[in-house]
Amino acid sequence: MFYLIITALILLLVVAGLLVRAQVLIDIFTKSSSKRAGLSNQINGFLFVVFLVFIMGGFVWISIWARKYYLPDSASVHGVWTDNQFWVTMSILSVVFVVTHILLFTFPYIYQFKENRKALFYPVNHRLEFIWTVIPAIVLSLLVFNGWKVWSAITKEAPENAVVVELVGKQFNWLVRYPGKDSKLGKHNYLKTDELNTVGIDFTDRNSFDDYMAGEVHIPVNKPVLFKIRARDVLHSVFAPHFRLKMDAVPGMPTKFWFIPTKTTSDMKTITGNPEFTYEIACTEVCGPGHFGMRLKLVVDDEDEFDAWNKSQQSFLAKNPDYLKSVPDNLRKPAEQSIVENRKITGLAVLKTLSKSVAKTN
Repeated sequence: MFYLIITALILLLVVAGLLVRAQVLIDIFTKSSSKRAGLSNQINGFLFVVFLVFIMGGFVWISIWARKYYLPDSASVHGVWTDNQFWVTMSILSVVFVVTHILLFTFPYIYQFKENRKALFYPVNHRLEFIWTVIPAIVLSLLVFNGWKVWSAITKEAPENAVVVELVGKQFNWLVRYPGKDSKLGKHNYLKTDELNTVGIDFTDRNSFDDYMAGEVHIPVNKPVLFKIRARDVLHSVFAPHFRLKMDAVPGMPTKFWFIPTKTTSDMKTITGNPEFTYEIACTEVCGPGHFGMRLKLVVDDEDEFDAWNKSQQSFLAKNPDYLKSVPDNLRKPAEQSIVENRKITGLAVLKTLSKSVAKTN
């Protein structure tokens, strides 16, 4: 009902405006007295001021009301830089928006038609033109330069101790691969892709022997994390809003993004008051009919929790020993040894986790 009333009022205002405009045109063509034309100008000028107050009030109200829908607090180091840059830009643009609209809507009221007043012929003022060209140019240059500094800091080479995670987008889910204890991600080859080896791990590279696949992303807090990103079919996009992370996954053109998470999943559950809270990675590039379901759970752990989880993961080769036939003969022995070591480490990690769980229960 409320929206119907608002719509009716708007339509009435539009009709009234059209009637006033029609009367002005009739007066002009019939050369009637200028009194009614003057009254029409006064009404139009007054309505400009009313609209200015209405639109500015609405601008302030919607900005305050919509705060709950703004991006959540940043959970990464570079996210703070990104947010600062965003709010500086928004502040400057808001001031320009308010000032220009005040001028735009008050000028028709101040300089409305008056029978005994003539317009001033003012064709050029080079000083004014210089001022309103140079000042915006300087402000925009500073904003661009500051944005470039933030972007350069984000996209520079990741630290050597960064935790590496490979994210591969495909219709319609994310594939996750981690390096093993050597912290070196093995090579991939699209020709090696099959039903099980979904990311095309290349077992001619010994660094791939201890690589493992995961159903969700786990990363440690307060340590650099490097996402190596690629796509298996069409264009996708990695988006993790809490970390201000967004990077396209492009077929045939690997991309990357590194960041330092600052809040664990447990911290965010406390901060948000939501015991079900979880970070997620979503695809923000429309990649087909199943695009809406392309989401991946992301967990930020304490360093000890992450180490325990990392050690408990079984390598792809250990889970699928049939792929040993893809290993060159000269690397077969190191590959078999890697499987044995991985199973031993995984078993110990699982036993340690179980003992901790039992101790907590008791």
